[in-house]
Amino acid sequence: MSTATYETALMIWRIITRIFFREVRPRGAFNIPRDGPVIFAIAPHHNQFLDGLLLSQEVYRETRRRVQFLTAAKSLQRKAVGFLIRQMDNCIPVVRAMDEAKPGTGLVYLSPDDPCLLLGERTRFKSEFSPRTQIMLPKSVDSVVAEVLEVISDTKLRLKREFGSETGRGTARVREKLAEMEAEGKTGFPFRILPFIDQQEMYRGVYQRLKEGGCIGIFPEGGSHDRTDLLPLKAGVSTMALGAMANDPSVNVKIVPVGLYYFHAHQFRSRAVVEFGSALDVPEGFVQMFKQGGSSKRQAVSKLLDLIYDGLKTVTVRAPDYETLMLIQAARRLYKTPGQHPTLGQVAERNRHFLKGYTHFKDEPRVQKLKADVLKYNRLLRDLGLRNYQVPQAKKASWKTLSLLLYRLLLLLIWGVLALPGTVLNGPVIVLVSVISRRKAQEALAASVVKIAGRDVLATWKILICLGAAPLLYTLYVILATVAAIRVQATLGVRLCMPFLVICALPIMNYAALKFGEAGMDVLKSLRPLVLALGPGAQRDLDKVKEMRMRLSNEVADVINEFGPKLYDNFDQEKLRISGPASVPPSTGNSGIWQRKSSVGQVDAQGNLLIHPMTWMDERLFGWSRTVRRGTDTPANSPQIPDESEEDCWDYDHVINFIPAYEDASLRKLCGRQGSYADLRRFRVASEKRTTAPIASSGAQISDGQSVHIRSRKHKETLSDPVPVEYIAAVDTTEDFEEATKGLNEENGVKSGA
Repeated sequence: MSTATYETALMIWRIITRIFFREVRPRGAFNIPRDGPVIFAIAPHHNQFLDGLLLSQEVYRETRRRVQFLTAAKSLQRKAVGFLIRQMDNCIPVVRAMDEAKPGTGLVYLSPDDPCLLLGERTRFKSEFSPRTQIMLPKSVDSVVAEVLEVISDTKLRLKREFGSETGRGTARVREKLAEMEAEGKTGFPFRILPFIDQQEMYRGVYQRLKEGGCIGIFPEGGSHDRTDLLPLKAGVSTMALGAMANDPSVNVKIVPVGLYYFHAHQFRSRAVVEFGSALDVPEGFVQMFKQGGSSKRQAVSKLLDLIYDGLKTVTVRAPDYETLMLIQAARRLYKTPGQHPTLGQVAERNRHFLKGYTHFKDEPRVQKLKADVLKYNRLLRDLGLRNYQVPQAKKASWKTLSLLLYRLLLLLIWGVLALPGTVLNGPVIVLVSVISRRKAQEALAASVVKIAGRDVLATWKILICLGAAPLLYTLYVILATVAAIRVQATLGVRLCMPFLVICALPIMNYAALKFGEAGMDVLKSLRPLVLALGPGAQRDLDKVKEMRMRLSNEVADVINEFGPKLYDNFDQEKLRISGPASVPPSTGNSGIWQRKSSVGQVDAQGNLLIHPMTWMDERLFGWSRTVRRGTDTPANSPQIPDESEEDCWDYDHVINFIPAYEDASLRKLCGRQGSYADLRRFRVASEKRTTAPIASSGAQISDGQSVHIRSRKHKETLSDPVPVEYIAAVDTTEDFEEATKGLNEENGVKSGA
């Protein structure tokens, strides 16, 4: 596929994904190697078709490199999904034994004396099995799989290893279930036969692509799923890296772990973070072990797989169950440092830290009590119909509360009317999407052994159904509009122009429905605290939940301060701030490096007034302009969105602060979604060389006296290399920053403005 064709296809998919997702944030994209063979190990695989699309878009946007994905051959054979995947021309088909599985005859059970001897009842092992084929037991025993070593007879099989790999974890479960079945008068399990698949051709394709210096994307968990933790990784990713280097010593493969973090992956207009971890080098010792073959080869593959798993742990949020994930997210929301507005990437990073701390100290009595209190708080919020971020806004009822409620009801009516035409026109597609996607999720759940609710396929099918149904529906509207024009005996010009008018009007109405609908939903969510405040006896419940929130926030902070130093050696230096621009102090109202725009303020990160227009109106109609003087664009009683959606105008969390900084339109592109980390690196180099007005590839310029400070992934103790943070923290934020720090800079041998 030519570059122009690929870019066109990628542009179309970017438009589609940007419509489905409200926001997609890259994080750590500077870790992507700019050249040489690369394997992207991606997890968790929570959004079947969209995971690969998001990665392809971010990698190509950053490095102009294409990623070829290992794709199940079964997916390529499907009409809709296969057609769309083939249009990207970036897949390597993989035949999976699971996709070719078929039911076996009879029932099987384990020998009471030998865990590797499988006995059958009314089975036909000789005709159905051969060495190297696999047998899979049902979901009731976690769908364990074992490879056949020898077919002894029609009722006896010798397994290469017992169920549950060499540890035999699955054997105990199988025997336990067999005992339960015997008590019920049953004798064995139904089973499925997995044929042996020769993957040599697939591996040769991967080796050739890596030899050419290309990029390979692989989901080492295998298929997609909707679990909160990672599935066991398959050995294929290790075999590919080691095999490519063993076949050609000149090939130096790097493995980049990629974490995908979704905020409600299956929901329309949700958010996502694509996080790239540090590139892993394949140790030469592992390559030599791989060349030796036999047990040494298996050991090398296993050790490299462990390294990859450790890398994925740094970029993923892994919870053992849904309750734990909800607990961690609730605690993280309660631990919200004043003045900090974390980006999506920082939210994911903090979730990882909280999860690591909880996993390490979950048996501590104080942590157990805090867990019970947080879950109780969550239940209370659910009963009241509130969100955590709405609790501080629930004020004592007054005339202003009633006025604000009436105003927002009017605002909701306005946004609803503006969104209504597009919503009605797209109503048939919305209904069709809801019905078919749920049906497909049920089918996927029935066919899978790892899915919980089949939510990982919902987003994919929603997009596919829209792509198929929307054009048909819009064609019908064009025909109906043209027929109507003919029926009313419109002029010839109107009849000829009618199809083009409808085609032009539909996208405008759809966009209006999307944006005004979002604004209306945000207004709708903000009504609940106002209604509760006006209700009889509601103040008691609101006071109770607010008191509970404050107490839990303090308790969470105390627990973190107590156990944090035991887990992190540098906890005291890092606990007070989040890496990146989100941790800057509040503004005094003057332009400067401390000022920040909230995502729920007058405009969003892309300057879009339609996201939260009621905030702008609330300030002016109800006199909350004083909040601007306090350094925030968000009034105290204004509707807000959850902190998962809070963001700065920055794309990369590792870049902070222009010194001296000021409102400069020429820098806005640098701070936005199109800014490049490579550009910022060039800015700093230029600054160190005392050059003037360097120009980045993005088109932004830096004038004399400006410098860019780059923060690496590892937290530093200084804001500017020679000036300690403690000194800068002592500066009065009401003073001009350059004047206030002039003495500090001179004290450290740094010229002011450097």
